[in-house]
Amino acid sequence: MKKILAAVLLGTIALSASAQNVDTRRKIEVYGSAEEEVTPDIIYVSISLKEYFKDNNNKNKVAIDELEKQLSTAVKKAGIKEEDFTIENISSYNYIDPKKKKDPGFLASKQYKVKVANLNAINSILSSVDEKGIQSTAIAGYDHSRMTEIRNELRIKAVKNAQEKATVLAQALGDSLGKALEVNDNNTDAGSPQPAMYSAMAMRGKAADYAQEESLDIDFKKIKINYQFRVVFELK
Repeated sequence: MKKILAAVLLGTIALSASAQNVDTRRKIEVYGSAEEEVTPDIIYVSISLKEYFKDNNNKNKVAIDELEKQLSTAVKKAGIKEEDFTIENISSYNYIDPKKKKDPGFLASKQYKVKVANLNAINSILSSVDEKGIQSTAIAGYDHSRMTEIRNELRIKAVKNAQEKATVLAQALGDSLGKALEVNDNNTDAGSPQPAMYSAMAMRGKAADYAQEESLDIDFKKIKINYQFRVVFELK
């Protein structure tokens, strides 16, 4: 009997403590958002070079070292920093027999990544490299030099947007807005958004043409950055 009374007493105490922990504050929950579009000022361009033969008899090969030297010189001349010019991949193939690595028909290729502020620099770079040695060129990625700063500014704007919404609703109810009780951030910053291009970048084998152009006729979509926060405020 004593055990039963003790259990009942403990249950009553627990219910009383639970009742005391109930949050009776009046609240309002809103979602705030902020969005901005920025034009990329960091562009990563991938350039692939390949060895080739000057004739059809697999003789007079233009070596990858020679092509690489041309590219390296052109990159430096364009004012690209050393750390912004890197090797991405090295590959090779054989027109006659892939197993014969020492075969005269063995050709090598290298892929490089160049970081530029705009595509105009690529004009002068490609025009200084043997066009027959250019296997392909493509946009590898985009970014913005102020990306972290822009993201933080948008976070602040999104929370303030939530506060403005809550203030209007509170006034409509004849109340005043209290402090924020909860801020829910489900946003992710996993990498920089990669916008698509309006027009394809077809550069293969046309380096000589670029030397006569003032700029590449390519238009980029802006990077769209969006943040949304769920915020719970107290009503007074």
